[in-house]
This record gives sequence, C-alpha cells and structure tokens, in this order.
Amino acid sequence: MPESTAQPLSTAERTAVHEQEVDGFGTVRVVPVDPAADAGLIHGWVTQERARFWGMGDADRERVLEIYTYIDSLPTHHAYLLERDGLPVALFQTYEPEADPVGECYDVRPGDFGIHLMIGPPTGGTERGFTATLLSVFLTYVLAADPGRLRIVAEPDARNAKAVARLTGAGFVRGPEIELPEKRAQLMFLDREALLPL
Repeated sequence: MPESTAQPLSTAERTAVHEQEVDGFGTVRVVPVDPAADAGLIHGWVTQERARFWGMGDADRERVLEIYTYIDSLPTHHAYLLERDGLPVALFQTYEPEADPVGECYDVRPGDFGIHLMIGPPTGGTERGFTATLLSVFLTYVLAADPGRLRIVAEPDARNAKAVARLTGAGFVRGPEIELPEKRAQLMFLDREALLPL
C-alpha cells in the first residue's frame, strides 16, 4: 500500500463501532484508527495551525505513526476517526482517567471516562452545527457502548476558548483548571443523565 498523504482515506472497508443516520446531516460512522493507514491523514490535521492546541504541531509523520501505534497498544486508550458519508472529518480519542496523567490531577470517580476531540480541516465553507452534531454522535456512542460510563471527562487547553465553549454547549460543566505535563487544562464534566436522561 503506498504511503498516505494528508488526503482523506477511505475507511469504508473497516467495521464501524457505531453508525448513526442524522437527519439533514448524513451518515456518521465511528471507526477505529488504523495507525499505519491513517498516519498521513492525522499528520496532515495535527500539524496545521488550527490544531495548535492538540500539541503535535512539530511532529513528523513517523512521530504521529509512533504515537498512534502506542495508543493502539493500550487497553485503556483508543483513537477513532469519524466519517460523514464516507469522508473522515474528525479524530476522537478516549481514555480511562485513572490510567492517564489527568487522573493524578483530580479525584477520579468510578464511571469516569475521558475524551479528546479534534475536528478535521473544513473541506468547504463553515457549516452551522457541524461540530455539535459530530460531538453528539460520539458521546452517544461512548455512553451506549458501556452503561458503566457515568461521567464524561474532557480537559481542553485552558486557552482554547473555542473548545471550552463547544463542550459547554454540549452540556459539560467546568471543573477546576489543572496542570498537565504539556498544558494547563480546563477540566470539564458531563454526567450521563444530562445527555441520556433515564
């Protein structure tokens, strides 16, 4: 298989862990990252200025491959691409806080489950509700996959006002700011009941 570039890759052959039809938006599929196949795509996304808060702006393709191969080897951390009608449009990662540096910075509760989100570069103009729709689909997947996940944890860079506002709009509430090795982060929490009322 030729080395990939930053062009979108077809992931249609992969089994989705979640697929959801969204009226007026299209079909959204959540597929696990394949580090070897997706390193070029992810590298193209994470090295753009718009992704500066992702913290990988200086990474070369081999470093991206190394990072996502490592994530793929962990039972506590996972990476996914979100596709919209067959086109990769976002990168989501999940983690168990007690197995992550963030877990050393706050009192982890049973049922806490962490997420990271990065929307890929737009292929056209901006689209109202685009990010909110993708986040909603991913949160639905995260909570439906395991009823033991009682609270979603996010920790965007505290300077990333756009990400904080995006999460607040999805129902997350602010916790304290914390110091992580690579950033000062804003802890944010979303209780399961706030998204999926009983």
